[in-house]
Amino acid sequence: MPSHSNGNVSMAYFQDFVLEGFGGGLETQALLFAVFLALYMVTVLGNILMIIVITLDARLHSPMYFFLKNLSFVDLCYSSVIAPNALANFFSSSKVITFAGCATQFFFLSLLATTEGFLLGVMAYDRFMAICSPLRYPITMCQSACTRLVLGAYCGGCFNSVVQTSFTFHLPFCSSNRINHFFCDVPPLLQIACGNTAINELLLFGICGFMIVGVTFVILISYGYITVTILRMMGSGAGRCKVFSTCGSHMTPGATESMEQGKVVSVFYTLVIPKLNPLIYSLQNKDVKEAVWRLGQKHMAT
Repeated sequence: MPSHSNGNVSMAYFQDFVLEGFGGGLETQALLFAVFLALYMVTVLGNILMIIVITLDARLHSPMYFFLKNLSFVDLCYSSVIAPNALANFFSSSKVITFAGCATQFFFLSLLATTEGFLLGVMAYDRFMAICSPLRYPITMCQSACTRLVLGAYCGGCFNSVVQTSFTFHLPFCSSNRINHFFCDVPPLLQIACGNTAINELLLFGICGFMIVGVTFVILISYGYITVTILRMMGSGAGRCKVFSTCGSHMTPGATESMEQGKVVSVFYTLVIPKLNPLIYSLQNKDVKEAVWRLGQKHMAT
C-alpha cells in the first residue's frame, strides 16, 4: 500500500480490494453458493444451446436469430465475468481482488451490459422492419447491414466501457479498500473513493442515461408501430397473438435503489435475466423448439 504526500496530507493508496459480498454465516453462504451455481449453470447451458442450435440449423439463419445468437453470446459472457469469482468468494476468507482484476472485471461488465442494451434496441428495430415494412425487409436487413448493426452495438458498449473504466479507476482509493458488493461496480467504488467523484457521477448519469433513454425510445417507438400495424392487418385474435409472441420477449424489466437492494437486483440482472433470455425465446418460439427437436433427433440417430 504505497503512500503519497500531498502538501501536509499523507494518503495511502490500496493495491487490492475486498469484495464484501453478502453477509451471513456459513449456512447462508452455502445456500447462496448453491443458488448462484444453479443459476449460472442454467445460464451457460441455455445460452450455449441457443448458439449451437442457431448456428447448425439453416432454417434459423435469418436476421432475427443472428441477433438472438449474439444476445446469447453476450449473456453468456456477462454472467461469466461475475459468477465464477463470486462463487469462489463464498468460501474464501480473504475475498481479495487485485486493482487490475477489479478494473478488468469492471471493463467487461460495462462493455457487455451496454452492448446488450444496444442489441435489444437493434432487435426491436429488426422486428419493426419485418412487420411494418416486409417488402423492404430483405434489402434493409441484409447480412452486411446486420453485421454492421451488431458491430455498432459492440462499439457503443466499448466506448462507454473505456470512458467509465478510465474515469473510475483514475480516482484515488485511500479511505477504504472494502467494496460493499459481490463484484466491482460503479456505485460501491465511488463510495470508497477519497477524491472528487462529481465528474464520475455526471458521466455515469449522463452517458448511461442517454443510452438508456435512446434504446428505450427505439424499443417503444418500434413496438408502438408494430402494435398499430398488427391491429390494422390481422383480423383474428389468434393471428395477432402469434405475431405478438415473436416480439414480446424483447421487453425487459428495470429499477433499483439502496446498496443492499442493489445487490439483490444485481443478481437478477447478472444471473437471472441471462438465464431467462434463451428460455423465453425457446419456449415462445415454435421455430426454435422445432430446431432443438431436430438437433436432438439427429444426435440420437448418430
